[in-house]
Amino acid sequence: MTQFRFYHPITVRYGDLDPQGHVNNARYLTFMEQARVSYVKHLGLWDGGSFFDFGVIMADAHVTFRAPILWGQPIRVGMRIARLGTKSLDSFYLIEDAETGQVLAEGSSVLVAYDYHTSSTIPIPDEWREIIEAYEGSK
Repeated sequence: MTQFRFYHPITVRYGDLDPQGHVNNARYLTFMEQARVSYVKHLGLWDGGSFFDFGVIMADAHVTFRAPILWGQPIRVGMRIARLGTKSLDSFYLIEDAETGQVLAEGSSVLVAYDYHTSSTIPIPDEWREIIEAYEGSK
């Protein structure tokens, strides 16, 4: 299993539930997004200002559901960047019970460096590459 250095805690809200009493499938992508935003802030790649100044756009996403998440269950989302291409980044996620470590879901996404001002893809900035590689230990 892929190792994660970064984890983001999630509070499961009543509004995250579906009529069956567990977290709605769509929320898993939201939890992954929360971890992703926290990850880039943690690495100093984005200061929390305008997303137009931090250019990434999602090109692909996958979620594998392992066990239901229930209201009040303490969870955390591991996130890592596993590959840096010329313009794209492969990210992986692990949603787990924060107390037991039980794997609840696994996910991945392909992110693309993007300039929102010109509406076009761009090469991954060298600064991002250096910071991510240093953090993830990929160089």
